[in-house]
Amino acid sequence: MISMIATKALEMKETDPYLEQFKRFEGEDAQPSWLFPLRKAGLARFAELGFPTLKDEDWRFTNVAPIAKLPFKPVFDASTNGISATALAKFTFGNLNGPRLVFVDGHFAKEFSTVQTVKGAEVTNLGAALASESTFLEKHLGRYVSIEKNAFAALNTAFFQDGAFIHVQPGVAVAEPIRLFFISTGKEAGATTHPRNLIIAEKQSRLTVIESFVSANDAPYFTNAVTELVVGDDAVIEHLKFQDESLEAFHIATVHGEFGRHSRATAHSFALGARLSRNNIHTDLAGEGLECILNGLYLTKGSQLADHHMVVEHAQPHCASHEYFNGILDDKSKGVFHGRILVQPIAQKTDAKQTNKNILLSDEATVDTKPQLEIYADDVKCTHGATVGQLDEDAIYYLRSRGIGLDTARQMLIHAFAGEIIDRVKCEPAREELDKVIWHRLEENPHIAEKK
Repeated sequence: MISMIATKALEMKETDPYLEQFKRFEGEDAQPSWLFPLRKAGLARFAELGFPTLKDEDWRFTNVAPIAKLPFKPVFDASTNGISATALAKFTFGNLNGPRLVFVDGHFAKEFSTVQTVKGAEVTNLGAALASESTFLEKHLGRYVSIEKNAFAALNTAFFQDGAFIHVQPGVAVAEPIRLFFISTGKEAGATTHPRNLIIAEKQSRLTVIESFVSANDAPYFTNAVTELVVGDDAVIEHLKFQDESLEAFHIATVHGEFGRHSRATAHSFALGARLSRNNIHTDLAGEGLECILNGLYLTKGSQLADHHMVVEHAQPHCASHEYFNGILDDKSKGVFHGRILVQPIAQKTDAKQTNKNILLSDEATVDTKPQLEIYADDVKCTHGATVGQLDEDAIYYLRSRGIGLDTARQMLIHAFAGEIIDRVKCEPAREELDKVIWHRLEENPHIAEKK
């Protein structure tokens, strides 16, 4: 009993600073009246849940205690903090064509954004949309992502200030990718941002969104992002999330997708940065006959930890889902993959596949992988598998026997392994740039040719 009281007291101590900072939103009249109750519900749920611990089944491989110990310093005030258009162009995807929304420390930076008029689509920041599209947003914002068991999504709901709002009208095809840049300039420990995105593609529309998280400084700041993705009947969408933040930073993201009948949704996750990163991906296959592809690559070194936790819920018949996640891990880094396919009784004729493959470049790198099937229908085709190992020595020998040097042979095999994921990116300019970025990271890795 004493232990329980002590634990509860500790939880309250951890969440108290968040309750104190929330007072900033009380009495705020600049946003619609329905928003504060939504925020308050998020705060209450976060206070009730507290930070997850290793005792929580969904978090038993990822320790977020370092995040809980950070001083909570939400970045309430907007500032470009030395970011320039020249600096922006140097980031991955910085020079692609098309609409671009830029956010610096969670705040919209109009001077760096290039939002051309997109016929049949609204592309703007959420802060502006709350003023002009309040009635529409009330029906959608916070209605898809669940905060019931997700403390970080609850925290984001309480504290978000801005993010992207994209709404594509029925039948509209947006030709160029829409890029969302989230740049963190955190110079002190605990600087925290809560980006919030709402992306709605109506029926028979087509859309590509590239969501990038990068940094300009190396302090242990915290990014806590949420993206709600709604795909209408017969719509086609490609969502690419790219995370390359500081190796001192912490990154938690929730992506929740709800997909309609006969839609085609592809979601990519590339995790290269952050000391600790976690991507919570939940997809509701809510329409009959749809196809969903989840595709991801994590590339870690040093003491990094990259975690992908996914739930794919088949809620209608004749749906297909395919998950492909590869990891390349070096030094003492760690990868975590937990994928759960949930097939409801109504979801007959489900076709689901889940694959997680990992290459360890050092003896100290580790991976915890848990592919999982939970099936309540009897006419389904579901498979899952996971592999963890080092480079294939026979393949290396084969390449060397044909005159290829050891360094190049190892690079070729690892690049081909990463290429399995990169090649599934349909947006050609993004795919080509990703290929260059990954190849550069592999070339500069001193351990790829460590065995002579």
